Amino acid sequence: MTVLTRLPETAMPLPADIRGFTLSPSAQSPRLIQLTVSREVVEAFLDAVAEWPVQALEYKSMLRFRVAKILDDLCDNTLQPVLINTLVDRATGGFQVVPEGLDRVEQAEEMVKFATAVAHLMGRSNFDAMSSQYFARFVVKNVDESDSYLRQPHRVMELHNDGTFVEQDTDYVLMMKIDEQHMEGGNSLLLHLDDWEGLEYFYHHPLARRAMRWTAPPSKNVARDVFHAIFDVDRGGRPIMSYIDQFVQPKDFEEGNWLTDLSESLEESPATLSVPNPVGSFLLINNHFWLHGRDRFTPHPKLRRELMRQRGYFTHAKTLRNPRQC
Repeated sequence: MTVLTRLPETAMPLPADIRGFTLSPSAQSPRLIQLTVSREVVEAFLDAVAEWPVQALEYKSMLRFRVAKILDDLCDNTLQPVLINTLVDRATGGFQVVPEGLDRVEQAEEMVKFATAVAHLMGRSNFDAMSSQYFARFVVKNVDESDSYLRQPHRVMELHNDGTFVEQDTDYVLMMKIDEQHMEGGNSLLLHLDDWEGLEYFYHHPLARRAMRWTAPPSKNVARDVFHAIFDVDRGGRPIMSYIDQFVQPKDFEEGNWLTDLSESLEESPATLSVPNPVGSFLLINNHFWLHGRDRFTPHPKLRRELMRQRGYFTHAKTLRNPRQC
């Protein structure tokens, strides 16, 4: 099923038809669009970029845009406008991208290339201090001593936005599953801000615009604190959010209890989606009005999940009123 909505305002004209991929509402919500890239396009893309290992994309950032162009050309230049316009569309703003045939851990390098191409059709991935690259790969195991909930499997990683403790704009988040062994549970959790029943109350609270301090744990390799409010508005005057419960540092009794109330409201929202993400597929969301998290796993001594993350800023269309980088 092809879903190609004519948006009232577009940053790039939408094609009359699409080539090389299909679009359909996800099983969880019409807000989340499943974008399935055909096996033929995936194989042609991997053949075309075979000369460049991932290391070449790390060292030469211009190549990230070249692999993006190759992928879009294989889709007759219909993929880029769909990505650009949908990701800033408040009604949707999120994809689950399924590249057919790219579904085995032995294809991990190819997965990184493909995800890089998609991300650089509509933006540029920021430097990830945790990995010292433009992406991060990390493993979740049955036993972990991490200093955040990112790698801890047996508890929920609460709903949050990325980039709360950095000074770069974080317009999008891409989360790809590279491997999964002995796994049960651990679905991605997503909540669109406009579906959260607590939005009106918390957005209009006196503390909503108060700048708060955000501090990252040592594993993030970010030493400098940042200060910003949890809520702001987008270019259309609608609420957006920058929040994670683990890293905000309330200065007093009032802030601490308000933040706890906010966290409980998010975690109890019946509008939260539970989304299974197959190996090789990835979620790509607008970070300003989608929150994301992860459900707990069922313990298993050989549990293993490997993920890849990219997050960055839009280069063609904007959500923020005053972006810091473009």
